Amino acid sequence: MFRFNHFNFNVIDLERSIKFYNEALGLKPVREKNAADGSYKLVFLGDGESDFSLELTWLRDREKPYDLGEGEFHLAFTVEDMEAAHAKHESLGCICFENTAMGVYFIEDPDGYWIEIVRKK
Repeated sequence: MFRFNHFNFNVIDLERSIKFYNEALGLKPVREKNAADGSYKLVFLGDGESDFSLELTWLRDREKPYDLGEGEFHLAFTVEDMEAAHAKHESLGCICFENTAMGVYFIEDPDGYWIEIVRKK
């Protein structure tokens, strides 16, 4: 049987991304892997409840932003207090799209990845 383990986002500024995910979603590093030659670093972020993690990959030689194509993919998080979450993200200035009819909204990370925020059922 297969189970979800992690999802990856490649990032330009690892420390900026770690800070964003901590401030916006409360994610914290749970493990990391460093290349012996310093060419890359992987930092896995967790929510403290599930086994699923978000892998942030930093490549030393990458200087320009990643091409995210048409951006038709996203990661989603559930939250119990949607109003408090929305207020927090509004204060961080990271809300990039709202679908009030569906009751969801999206935040954008420093590299342009979208994260959907959904009310927990």
